[in-house]
Amino acid sequence: MNHDKIINIAVIAHVDAGKSTLVDAFLNQSGVFRANQEVVDCVMDSNSLERERGITIYSKNCSIRYKDYKINIVDTPGHSDFSSEVERVIRTVDTVILLVDSIEGPMPQTRFVLQKSLEQGLKPILVINKIDKPNHRAEEVVDMTFDLFVDLNANDEQLDFPILYGIGKQGIMQYDLDTPSDNIEPLLETIVKQVGEYPKEDDAPLQMQISALGYDNFIGRLGIGRVYKGTVRDGQTIQISDNDGKLRTGRIAKLMTYEGLKQVPIEEVSSGNIAVIAGITDISIGETVGEMGKVEPMEPITIEDPTLSMNFLVNNSPFAGKSGKFVTTRHIKDRLEKELEVNVGLKVEAMDTTDGYKVSGRGELHLSILIENMRREGYELGVSKPEVIMHRDENGKLVEPVERVIITLPEQYSGAAIANLNMRKGMMQSMEPENGYVRIEYLCTTRGLLGFRSELITDSRGEATLVRRIEGYTEYVGELPRRANGALIAQEPGTTMAYALNNLEDRGILFVPPATEVYEGMIIGMNSRREDMTVNACKNKKLTNTRASGSDDAVKLTPPKVFSLEEALEFIEDDELVEVTPDAIRLRKRILNEGDRRRANKM
Repeated sequence: MNHDKIINIAVIAHVDAGKSTLVDAFLNQSGVFRANQEVVDCVMDSNSLERERGITIYSKNCSIRYKDYKINIVDTPGHSDFSSEVERVIRTVDTVILLVDSIEGPMPQTRFVLQKSLEQGLKPILVINKIDKPNHRAEEVVDMTFDLFVDLNANDEQLDFPILYGIGKQGIMQYDLDTPSDNIEPLLETIVKQVGEYPKEDDAPLQMQISALGYDNFIGRLGIGRVYKGTVRDGQTIQISDNDGKLRTGRIAKLMTYEGLKQVPIEEVSSGNIAVIAGITDISIGETVGEMGKVEPMEPITIEDPTLSMNFLVNNSPFAGKSGKFVTTRHIKDRLEKELEVNVGLKVEAMDTTDGYKVSGRGELHLSILIENMRREGYELGVSKPEVIMHRDENGKLVEPVERVIITLPEQYSGAAIANLNMRKGMMQSMEPENGYVRIEYLCTTRGLLGFRSELITDSRGEATLVRRIEGYTEYVGELPRRANGALIAQEPGTTMAYALNNLEDRGILFVPPATEVYEGMIIGMNSRREDMTVNACKNKKLTNTRASGSDDAVKLTPPKVFSLEEALEFIEDDELVEVTPDAIRLRKRILNEGDRRRANKM
């Protein structure tokens, strides 16, 4: 029997506060890496998209050893779109390290993750990070964070939180600003003092709750969770209570736990520790695992409802199948079912037609990450405009999700941002000027924010930062303005010509360069006017025997606007789709033929 003293902690914070970097420091301090091992930054962000974007998408587990303690650490996402990841892990930990940037202070997502922690009765440890910045305001940020605790109805015990100051990137934590340190030991000592070891109940009947899911290509679905009581053993026959209290029997085919970054096989896992079990093909989030006839069901884990949906359709464009390996409805169905095994914030419904599925999630980023992963795996899709999910409240009134938005941008661009949010029926909460910049806080519906990010970047010449998180629901605010400009639509299939594109530049903004293969109904630009315009982008200059001086010089075109996946999804209207393939993101009309579109519009 392994008699480690067990402590489970989660690192929670707003996006970019330094969570993954702090976990790197923990791992380095505890000697997880060999002396000659090459170590990458943010080692927990193992997904390629996490590395590219510099964000954490999936919560992950690791463990370190400190003195005679085994400390299990969960690195959680900071984006509100992945809040379902945070909700689950908070239940499994003994304390949380609340990381706050020494300049930014508490941000909207800080409020969300802290609220969840306080509701679970946890006593957080506050770490003011990035104190190496010359313009930090650490003491002011401590006061702001204390006010946030009060605002969230923290009890007296929770308000008496320990405070440390650190430089996560350098692996430095210190008890106060004037006492320098060269390692992370002050934080480890604070964790041990704050929490102490998990009370051992190894001889009690087994009680384990599944808080996360994983998948292994060789052993299938994995259930990850904390053993609250008793001991779980490899090969053990167990009873599982689902979220409705129904019991079923299963057998653990393989048992693992975390050592450093790895899942390692083990004979048994005792109370307090994190266990990974394989062999239960239908194991799910929130289910309680126990001994035969002795299951003591735990309170189910509730996940907040999705706020946004999109239709994932079979790609039926003329270019379908040119670069993707998985192009049928069956392929899409199988991939979405696999995603549901580990992505608990997702919901998938069959559509009335047989050409796709309605997929709902916690926001544009949540869904676009899934689409981007599918694209990289060789899938082709046609994706519809994001649609906000409405609800009826207890009085029968229609309500829609509302978000808190914080924008920081240069003062000279603030007027355009304010006007844009007012037009979208947002309500200003505060406005604070600071060193030539303005920090604006708004409440605005999710529906009103669709397409706002790309407009803000354009209006601010790329200098604005936007942070948003779902605040709750508000009464339906009525019709909102739509995209002000129509589309430039390719009239015929072919290859775009510089001569034709040069003539079209006066009509609007182009999305494609010369020598691009296009098809009828593909969107190649944005019209400067409100209506759509069908254009010939493949027309070349007629050759003649005479040459006018200067007229045949090389055409100089403005570089086309290139859309990211999120920008493309924000841009399209109801009658348009984003065509997603492994090698391209294209915009198109749902109905490709111009005559068919006209007839459909008359109906």
